[in-house]
Amino acid sequence: MPELPEVEVTRRGIATALVGARIRAVVLGKPLRWPLGCDPARLVGRVFTAVGRRGKYLLLELDEGCLIVHLGMSGSLRWLVQPTEPGPHDHFDVCTDRGTLRLHDPRRFGAVVHVASLQDPMACKLLGGLGVEPLSDDFQMRNWLLALRHSRQAIKQLLLSGRVVVGVGNIYACEALFRAGIRPSTPALRIGPARAHRLHAAIREVLAEAVNLGGSTLRDFASAHGHAGEFQQHAQVYGREGLPCRVCGTQVRMERQGQRSSFFCPRCQRP
Repeated sequence: MPELPEVEVTRRGIATALVGARIRAVVLGKPLRWPLGCDPARLVGRVFTAVGRRGKYLLLELDEGCLIVHLGMSGSLRWLVQPTEPGPHDHFDVCTDRGTLRLHDPRRFGAVVHVASLQDPMACKLLGGLGVEPLSDDFQMRNWLLALRHSRQAIKQLLLSGRVVVGVGNIYACEALFRAGIRPSTPALRIGPARAHRLHAAIREVLAEAVNLGGSTLRDFASAHGHAGEFQQHAQVYGREGLPCRVCGTQVRMERQGQRSSFFCPRCQRP
């Protein structure tokens, strides 16, 4: 599933071309997770004014309204200067005077939703419960410590929930916990200030590195220009069950937490 780094890579890949572009047509394919929420003809003539991101949502702001885009489990946005005919997994085209923005989504869990503004009830429903942005100044140590102190949930599950900090998906949670020396199953309230500081720094470092490496491509993700991410090639523990830890040589283990696989080094990471 595309997480914060993949969405940020996408945002950066389309922002320059999209801002200032005028919509000429909107072409819908097979139904996505949620309906568009307006007649596509209403979008013709609108101009893109900004391309933002909140967690795993892209915010394509228009001179009237906003398109909220979620990439779902397998989605990616492609920017096409000379568009081809849509394929069987291409479900949403925004054709502009500069090129076409196309949503490619084999599993169709993604969505494009039009809202009148970010104060619209639908926008508030999608974005209102998200935690702080980990790469922003809002990710402050004081609030982070308070959140850990008041949660009995396993730290990995707390990270994946997105309630405290948003966008730390499975691969990045595993890698940040490894760098901080914390076992994924450790209850959040058992993490003292020193380890909490290390994890805070590790989350920011891992996500920033992932953005710089183009995100992770485990199955379907590609950037807006068709490039695969490379972060997965640098993973210390994720996907390395049974292989030696790159730090101490102990075999990396995998255990299930909820519906997700957690990878960790039993020697480097303490409960």
